[in-house]
Amino acid sequence: MIALVPRPVSLVERKGTFRISSRAIAQAGSADNSVNVRIDPAGLPPEGYRLSVTPEGIGIVAGGTAGVFHARTTLRQLVPPEALSPASSRDDPVRTWPVPCVEIVDQPRFSWRGLMLDVCRHFFPVEFVKRYIDTLAFHKMNVFHWHLTEDQGWRIEVRRHPELTGVGAWRTGTLAGPMRGNGPWQFDGIRHGGFTTQEQIRDVIAYAAERHVTVVPEIEMPGHAQAALAAHPELSCTGGPFEVSRMWGIHEDVFCAGNDEVFGLLEDVIDEVAGLFPGPFLHIGGDECPKTRWKACPKCQARIRSEGLADEDALQSWFVRRIERIVNARGKRLVGWDEILEGGLAPNATVMSWRGVEGGIEAARQGHDVVMSPTTHCYLDYRQSEDLDREPVAIDAYLLLEMVYSYEPMPPELTPEQGGHVLGVQGNLWTEYVDTPEQAEYMSWPRACALAEAGWSPAGSRDWGDFRARLAAHLPRLDALGIRYRALER
Repeated sequence: MIALVPRPVSLVERKGTFRISSRAIAQAGSADNSVNVRIDPAGLPPEGYRLSVTPEGIGIVAGGTAGVFHARTTLRQLVPPEALSPASSRDDPVRTWPVPCVEIVDQPRFSWRGLMLDVCRHFFPVEFVKRYIDTLAFHKMNVFHWHLTEDQGWRIEVRRHPELTGVGAWRTGTLAGPMRGNGPWQFDGIRHGGFTTQEQIRDVIAYAAERHVTVVPEIEMPGHAQAALAAHPELSCTGGPFEVSRMWGIHEDVFCAGNDEVFGLLEDVIDEVAGLFPGPFLHIGGDECPKTRWKACPKCQARIRSEGLADEDALQSWFVRRIERIVNARGKRLVGWDEILEGGLAPNATVMSWRGVEGGIEAARQGHDVVMSPTTHCYLDYRQSEDLDREPVAIDAYLLLEMVYSYEPMPPELTPEQGGHVLGVQGNLWTEYVDTPEQAEYMSWPRACALAEAGWSPAGSRDWGDFRARLAAHLPRLDALGIRYRALER
């Protein structure tokens, strides 16, 4: 059985094999005289390709350079798993490996096939971020959503405001154990933090671009802002003081919507972020913003009156609309979690639907683009078994591999025209209880393999039994790449 993940649109096996060099396999996308490549943008979509392997050679016809990359990724899955080990080309660069003869026609179902990594609750260095991008690209995913600011840490250098990382990137400790009940809480007392410099970010973006992955930065606002408020307490409703949070959950102190200085700082941040990230999207969060402080804040109440707003939900919508103008002025499209629907959606905003699918359905009906990412199927921080004793500490919910695979990103309630606004699907790894690269990979894979197939493969071709069998044959490839995934249930 030829076991490719995600499953291609069409695969026909032929007799025979072709032998390809170890070096060409180790470096996906590298030039190789035995691989003939032709670009045909009129005949294929940009990410689409046709791959022909015969005993005489390999031919790739692709709609664009992304299609060529995906075809070469398929080649890497066609060779024996041991060919993927970095040592295989280093130890014997002239060794060759068999490739089965096949005819493959392939293209993605959705344009957005993403994974989100939260580096705020626990910081992950650039080396691991690159590894994460490598692994998602190996599964033909094409969006890396980088969650960069939170209550527990500000992780991106802003040169006009060095205090955001000087203060906001470090906390004095972290909650020890699961957060259940009302305490008392225990903290480890270990200083935790770090941030990514602009030079490092440029390096990651270039690395991702070589793998045809778009990096989407997320700068949280108006909520999840306590790390920023620790550096700038004057931008809150109460004036602070604040510390970078050691706790998880929702925090009541948020950016003051009635204070124009807030928008001055955020415009500086957006200006630098937009200048760093060449992709079209800038994510502003917008989720879990309590209105308690706004209700009691004279500045926020004055803003509601001066703008003729109905209430605090409308104030959040006003906040997002003002930020969207700043984002759009820098040539970017605003993305936010589905709370940005509350009080009225900003004119050109894209909605990432996480609290179920209803927000995505409503946004698509209003003519807005949507990325489907519901907790029920896409939250990779959830436990991977119903048995608490078998899994490490995690969020008190579980998401089995089969549940992930069952997800259909296109809501049946939408008309074909409305469905055209569904850009795709994304998995999210929040890291409250994920504090090492090993744990991040354990939580992500192989469940993200199932999401990759949901985003790439035709809906009618998806079958759990078939996927389970292909995945079992696919996991030795992850072994060869050194990915520390969770083993399949027997």
